Amino acid sequence: MRTLDIMRRAGRNLRQAKGRTFLTSLAIAVGAFTLTLSLAAGEGARQYADNLLKNNIDPRALFIVKDEKITSTSASSNLQEYSDDIATSAATGGTAIKMMTGDDIAKLEKRSDIEQVIPIYQLQAKYVAFQGINKKYIAPITYYDSSTLAAASAGNVPELGVQIADDEILMPQEFVDTLKVQAKDLVGKKVTVTVSQATATPTTEQITEAFMTGGDQAVKDLLKPQTKDFVYVVRGVIKTSAMAITSNPRLHVSTNSAKIINDYSNAGSANSNKFFGVTALTKKDRDSETVKQAIQNDYGYTVQTAKDAQGLLFTFVNILQGIVAGFAMLALVASVFGIINTQYISVLERTSQIGLMKALGMRRRDIAKLFRYEAAWI
Repeated sequence: MRTLDIMRRAGRNLRQAKGRTFLTSLAIAVGAFTLTLSLAAGEGARQYADNLLKNNIDPRALFIVKDEKITSTSASSNLQEYSDDIATSAATGGTAIKMMTGDDIAKLEKRSDIEQVIPIYQLQAKYVAFQGINKKYIAPITYYDSSTLAAASAGNVPELGVQIADDEILMPQEFVDTLKVQAKDLVGKKVTVTVSQATATPTTEQITEAFMTGGDQAVKDLLKPQTKDFVYVVRGVIKTSAMAITSNPRLHVSTNSAKIINDYSNAGSANSNKFFGVTALTKKDRDSETVKQAIQNDYGYTVQTAKDAQGLLFTFVNILQGIVAGFAMLALVASVFGIINTQYISVLERTSQIGLMKALGMRRRDIAKLFRYEAAWI
């Protein structure tokens, strides 16, 4: 029997059982479509993330820390040798972190392959007050990172690489939503940041002297931490970043203002002249990866580049893509077993036809071809 006739016969057989054929074909199509969609979505997400990073983060940006636990997802709580540059606080989750000191900053500033070395200041406001709102709020505060471009929902933000003025502040959209006001109404308004100064515990002699000279009130004044108000003007309201996996809204001040707040609040304390890390930019004629390796080799610091941030996003995308692709593969495997089941039932239902075809002289291999072509048609 000719191959073309066998193929035609296979097609007629499938049309006769078109309900079963349609359902089996649909199962294959769903699995194939899901697999194709997962691959396309993964590639699209990678390209989207890549464009976001290229357009919103300076490719020369470096994030440098002395303790790799700051950038690690798992922080060790084992015994650790004490050092003056070790810090443990709520900001570090109770984990002992090796901080950077002024000497570390000075070493980095002397390097010829990086510029704009900015410490990551430990900023903590006692409370924040907004002009026109008769309430005080506790709000985290940080410095504005000019190497990352932010989008404004009201007012404006500087271009990539440009710092805000020392008397300006940027608010996150999440704070505006909490205050239940319009973002545009806050632009140009004053924000007062009240900061407490960390003071050392007075000695017994100091307390006695204060009591002898001024009584109970003098002792209270001695033990009461000093505060200072820093007033800024809202330049703009920042939208939630499209690259943010988790929400971490903060008020943003300039690097100079952050240094002033940090120096005041930590003066005389154990955190004075200590920083979680620094941000820096590689020189325009240098390669970021080369500079990263040089800093790690010279000082043993942990360095992350903009490309490393891209890798973290891609890892997240790849995991999601793998999960979806896994379900698609299961659907395809189920479809294959569906074809096998369909053909097996087809053989059982057509035993009389198979016997008739053999009696009429059709060879065994041609009968086998008939069922294989049916499977191929599906």
